[in-house]
Amino acid sequence: MSNFLTPPAFKGELTSDSKRYNALRWQVFTGAFIAYAGFYLVRKNFSMAMPFMEQFGFVKSELGIVLSMNALAYAFSRLIMGPVSDRSNARTFLPLGLVCAAVSMCFMIVPIAYFGESNHALAILLMCVLNFLVGWFNGMGYPPCSRIITHWFSIKERGTMSSIWNCSHNIGGALIGPMSVYGALWFGSWFYGNNADSYFLIGTFAFPSAVAILIALMAYCLVRDTPQSQGLCSIEQYKDDYPRDYSAKSEERLSVKEILTKYIFPNKFLWAVCLADAFIFMVRYGCLDWAPTYLTEAHGFDIKNAGWAYFAYEFAAIPGTLLCGWLSDKLFQGRRAWLNIIYTVFAALFVFLYWQYGNTPALAITFLICIGFFIYGPIMLLAVQAMDLVPKNAAGAAVGLIGFCTYLLGTALLANTALGFVVENFGWNVNFIIVLLGCVIAVAFMAITIPVERKQNKK
Repeated sequence: MSNFLTPPAFKGELTSDSKRYNALRWQVFTGAFIAYAGFYLVRKNFSMAMPFMEQFGFVKSELGIVLSMNALAYAFSRLIMGPVSDRSNARTFLPLGLVCAAVSMCFMIVPIAYFGESNHALAILLMCVLNFLVGWFNGMGYPPCSRIITHWFSIKERGTMSSIWNCSHNIGGALIGPMSVYGALWFGSWFYGNNADSYFLIGTFAFPSAVAILIALMAYCLVRDTPQSQGLCSIEQYKDDYPRDYSAKSEERLSVKEILTKYIFPNKFLWAVCLADAFIFMVRYGCLDWAPTYLTEAHGFDIKNAGWAYFAYEFAAIPGTLLCGWLSDKLFQGRRAWLNIIYTVFAALFVFLYWQYGNTPALAITFLICIGFFIYGPIMLLAVQAMDLVPKNAAGAAVGLIGFCTYLLGTALLANTALGFVVENFGWNVNFIIVLLGCVIAVAFMAITIPVERKQNKK
């Protein structure tokens, strides 16, 4: 396995063949884009299957335990697999994670269909294990894609390219809905005949998994590890764009210990980025996850209007992210912190308007579109900033740490658990005050990184 994942050696004579370099850059980027979209085809499928599982004897409290395994595993996987990806061949590491996630998701059919009613406890246990594995293998997606972007695109291109790549998860997340429906219609009868109640198992688990495996094979054909492994010079030399403290060591493969003890854990600016992102995630999911409940309880919206508001919030992420990435490279010249602050201030403004004046469907959807537009920019750009703050051979570990903080602290603890407690015991007004306070705290941590970016820009 170690030989399978070991990065290919640099070729002896390195060239800067412009035509070949550009062709390979877009080829590798396309591979990373479709691969990460593929991860979202086999990530949240269990949530979509839950409404159909009562017929197998499962109740919401049991399904909630299974669901939590995914987020828990994903957070720890991002932390641990990040440094591993820095020492691995992105061409094999990325498809391997996707194939393993797809196989784990496909096997979810077994405990539901074959143990659900006859051996209930065993079914719950197996589903917990499988959903944990799904979350763990999904954690192998983001770090190698970050490695690809840092090795194939210079520091002044990363904002734009990361914003384009980041849209892959919106595309993958959007596709899983219709894929589940049509997968059940097309293939359900092949496996379950006239038992239409079980068609969802094929549509939700098997069909997306099969498509994800095909995407993994395509990614393996497209992705290459580094320019040097293809006989090309480094991206810094090719674009004449050198980050601060760049040296020949930036091209070497570091040990996990060196990555963590030298570039990750002692890096106070990286920790500031991680904490800023954790509070941004609290705002993101504090508005998104609770939107249907808030709008139906506080304003009496029907579930249809609440659903459209949820959709609008997510859809607005695409233009907001693309604009943020472009501005960070072209207008702000790599000064990510200031743009993060501006976006967060606007997000806070529209959170306030949503809270105070979003009492009609039209206004609520408008304000949620604006929140989604502005909140997803910093989510993407903070990850780019984390990559900027470390050598490119430690980029996977940097985004691994940021993923651990955002999903464990920002999502699981703050957005889901803490805000749920606040809403239950103190009401929606206190909830929104805390969300706005989260924006303020995020801005404070973002401001800490301004000096190091100023130094980097002068360099």
